[in-house]
Amino acid sequence: MTASPLSGRRVLLVGPNLSAAVGEPLKGAATETAAIERLPQAVAGAYDLVLVDADAWEPAALATAVQALSANTRAAPVLLIGAHLPTTVVRNLLRLPSSDVLEVPFTAEHFAATVVGLLASVVEAPQPAPAAPEGGSHCWAVTGAVGGAGATTIVVEIATALAARSGKDKSVCLIDLNLADGAAAAYLGAQPAMRLSDFGSAPERIDAAMLQAFVTPISKQLDLLASPRDPDVFDTVSRDTILRMLEVACESYEWVILDMPRHRRSWTLEALSGSDEVLIISELTVPALIAARSLAEEIETSLAGQGKPRIVLNRLASRMFGPAPSMSEAERALQRKADAGVSSDWEAAAAAANLGGPIAQHRPKSKIVKDIAQLVERLVAESGRQAAAASHRAA
Repeated sequence: MTASPLSGRRVLLVGPNLSAAVGEPLKGAATETAAIERLPQAVAGAYDLVLVDADAWEPAALATAVQALSANTRAAPVLLIGAHLPTTVVRNLLRLPSSDVLEVPFTAEHFAATVVGLLASVVEAPQPAPAAPEGGSHCWAVTGAVGGAGATTIVVEIATALAARSGKDKSVCLIDLNLADGAAAAYLGAQPAMRLSDFGSAPERIDAAMLQAFVTPISKQLDLLASPRDPDVFDTVSRDTILRMLEVACESYEWVILDMPRHRRSWTLEALSGSDEVLIISELTVPALIAARSLAEEIETSLAGQGKPRIVLNRLASRMFGPAPSMSEAERALQRKADAGVSSDWEAAAAAANLGGPIAQHRPKSKIVKDIAQLVERLVAESGRQAAAASHRAA
């Protein structure tokens, strides 16, 4: 029996009935079914092929989605299937780097031949990597003291603030190292495309160009590296692969922001050791504050004085009375000064999460945006002073 041309391939099915319509040729493929809204995000690296059911969607909506995808030079190959193929849709389809159409009804052999021809037409051109940062790279690691402390919300806003501050194309990379169940992509309304398990025991294959196949562009300045949910990923991705990926990212971007998992992994200490700043995010509950204090002490001991983690208190309430500890009470529980605070603005945070995108995009006047901007400016300024002092000592 001839093997399916899609065996082992990652295929996005845009249409609820495609799996049943195609049938046997999809066996062995890693398929994902999605609505038409996902089509503009179907980039090479995330998918090897996109199958679109033209009859499942209104022509105008389908034409708009295909046109949006055609604006991305990294669009995955698309095969449009249907009995009625609107001219506007086909015209936009022709703008894609690689595409074809297949009218129904069709046989399994006809489908397989079309797919083989389409995949063979794909030219594997390396994606341009960001230029190496002139002044060196800066890496900040962010982790939550407890689950639900808001670390991912804050890390997204930090990366967004740095991207706006920099203004340079591809200057900031946000890396979600919660590989099994990270939420950064969902918060940004983006499609995760990082598949580190593909490298197995050959992390040396990761270079700047290869890294770009895993990148999800968020804006001209900001890229995201995030993995699809996979409960087994920590068992299949090696420590060397993680560290190699971080090394290449720091060679490629001016700012690298890490969303760190709370539980220690084999590579955690090395990632923290290589970071210029380590931020521990805590909410204002006594258990969270105690956990933040313990985590800060643990990191300080493990890194043997390489730098003190900063504790950031999240969801500071402006009310005078209430059950939450005051800042001074929180610092007593921490047994140290908090380095910064971020105001509570539940409506802004919830709106941004539901709409997909940073709070700075959907609620730019939120207190959260203001507080994060102040934190970023302070850390950047301190980084500049440290660099100047180091340069002076070297001279």
